[in-house]
Amino acid sequence: MRLNEDFYTQDALLVASNLIGKLLVRKLPTSEIIKKRITETEAYLDHTDTASHARFGKTERNKIMYQQGGYSYVYLCYGIHYLFNVVSGIENSAQAVLIRGVEGFNGPGKMTKIMRIDKNLNGVNLMISDQIWIEDDGYKAKCKTTKRIGIDYATDEYRNKKWRFIME
Repeated sequence: MRLNEDFYTQDALLVASNLIGKLLVRKLPTSEIIKKRITETEAYLDHTDTASHARFGKTERNKIMYQQGGYSYVYLCYGIHYLFNVVSGIENSAQAVLIRGVEGFNGPGKMTKIMRIDKNLNGVNLMISDQIWIEDDGYKAKCKTTKRIGIDYATDEYRNKKWRFIME
């Protein structure tokens, strides 16, 4: 079953932990469907989170984060890798969850490459899209929490938050 608005409009910490074990589904233009279980996420909260793209306010790049939960936020990192995020929370809360890994592929750049996710999927409504969405097949996953990675620019307080979720 496809995830709905009630799921996505929750706080990013709840969405991040509850995405573990769900299925990321990508339908390619050839009608081929790729389904992979989500194994790793990271939560990014509003403008107060110094690791978040919202920390400097609303910009052209991050404006999707200000939508209500359920939209995709895809951006280019280091000019090399596209990273895929799920917007969460209520409208203007600027929260998102980075999908860092799926079964067999750890790392957000590797994940988007195998799932064929690029900038063309930025701003897609995951609740109705026929290109990309997330499903709950009833699988119950356990996860552990650790510190987020790759956020050296954040303050100590936010670098040390255990907002990374990994399937056990």
